Amino acid sequence: MQSFKILVVDDFEDFRRFVCSVLEKRAEFEVGEAADGLEAVQKAKELEPDLILLDLALPVLNGMEVARRVRNLAPAAKILFLSLESSRETVREALSLGAGYVHKPRLPSDLLPAIEAVLRGKRFVSSRLGFDGSGDVQTPSTHEIVFCSDDAALLGGLTHFIATALNAGNPALVLATESHQQRLFKRLQFRGLDMNAALQRGMYVTLEADQEPDPAGFVEAIRGLKEAASEAGNEHARVAIFGERAGRLWAAGRTDEAIRFEQFGNELVKNHVIDILCGYPMHKGPEDDPLFKRVCPIHSAVRFR
Repeated sequence: MQSFKILVVDDFEDFRRFVCSVLEKRAEFEVGEAADGLEAVQKAKELEPDLILLDLALPVLNGMEVARRVRNLAPAAKILFLSLESSRETVREALSLGAGYVHKPRLPSDLLPAIEAVLRGKRFVSSRLGFDGSGDVQTPSTHEIVFCSDDAALLGGLTHFIATALNAGNPALVLATESHQQRLFKRLQFRGLDMNAALQRGMYVTLEADQEPDPAGFVEAIRGLKEAASEAGNEHARVAIFGERAGRLWAAGRTDEAIRFEQFGNELVKNHVIDILCGYPMHKGPEDDPLFKRVCPIHSAVRFR
């Protein structure tokens, strides 16, 4: 019988002991424990577990940071998050770092099936969070729009969006002006990201916003980014795409071109696991801007900065 080493990480002792008691009934499971994020990292390095059951809200280091560190210290370890958090954003980020996500209220029914699925190389997410019976995660692609009051707001939103993706091990494609590309690069480096390495590994690609991209080339760029992420250890990567081309077309009065480009974006999200954020200038109040009536329905969400 094949045996598996499992590390249970949770700061609530009663919960941790309950999980351990369930696992210890299975002869093939060798169980260890950790009560905070730093201890989890240390034990992952020492024990080299096959699976880590990881809470998100941990003292010292949170679960996301533990997962990032474990990637380097125990790269063979699979990570299954156990958490009370249920927001789409949290689950999405966790899944970019781990192989599954169990919502704690579903623990009695989901724990063992989740462990078995993850150890077999499949993904598992509690049903209320987007799990289908095949073992695949239903994490819909997004196509959002952000209206920016000025250039600083646009750069702030762009930096946050791309930094979040790269920190989670996801690749990024930036369709921006040369000036914004240069300023973004410096901002990301200031945040501690190794941008030269991201470029060399093919995890970060930029395109000029004022040059019309070839649709086939655009799709090929997405595939290349996903391949780069897979080689870096993220087989289920989501490509983050920030674009200001449509917003610039609109600002120049080229309305129909902007709409067609946004419709191309919708075709992309139907066929690829990606998240698109489109940057637009906002010169009027929403109630006075005819842009809303045409472009907002094309997007899955609307933001303002």
